[in-house]
Amino acid sequence: MNPLQDRIDQWRKMAQDDPDNELGHYRLGQFLMEAKQYSEAVASFRHALEVNPHFSKVYQLLATCHLELQERPEAIQVLHQGFAVAQERGDNIPREEMGKMLVQLGEKLPEVKEEKGAVGPATGFRCQRPGCFAGRQARQLPAPPRGLDKELGERIYANVCSECWNDWLKNMSIKVINELRLDLSTERGAEEYDRHLREFLGLE
Repeated sequence: MNPLQDRIDQWRKMAQDDPDNELGHYRLGQFLMEAKQYSEAVASFRHALEVNPHFSKVYQLLATCHLELQERPEAIQVLHQGFAVAQERGDNIPREEMGKMLVQLGEKLPEVKEEKGAVGPATGFRCQRPGCFAGRQARQLPAPPRGLDKELGERIYANVCSECWNDWLKNMSIKVINELRLDLSTERGAEEYDRHLREFLGLE
């Protein structure tokens, strides 16, 4: 049994069954990268950006794949696009990483504009889930979700916005249970459910 190939197969099926789910293409691309299947990873990341062009982290990984494939011009173009997206959304970590990559490639670092006003609503909450659509307008959950391990619930409360949590609860969790035929009354089913939840919310 090859655990990595199993993960690739699982996420490939999810991406095929739900082509408008950018997280499916994103996670598939990540596992393909891990398997050094860079050409296929490029295709997956491009699908993710077609669904959600504001998914700043994808630009960083897509550029990395282009570099692994010795496609320097493509990588530079993607990094410039991704840097602009990350700057506009306030995604500082991907922006900084793409900036470092551009400098290493001998490119001039794009001008960083000063952020004005609050980052988000009154609390300034910033969702850490990759591909969050809410951006600076992310709203924090009113309390840690119930029915989960206490530590996991606290991490979700601290790092994931209400929009992304509801997306998991009302959409992706149902697909995971149905596609993988999980029996949540068993230890294995519960563990698999929690693993997909962490992956979807970027809490690995």
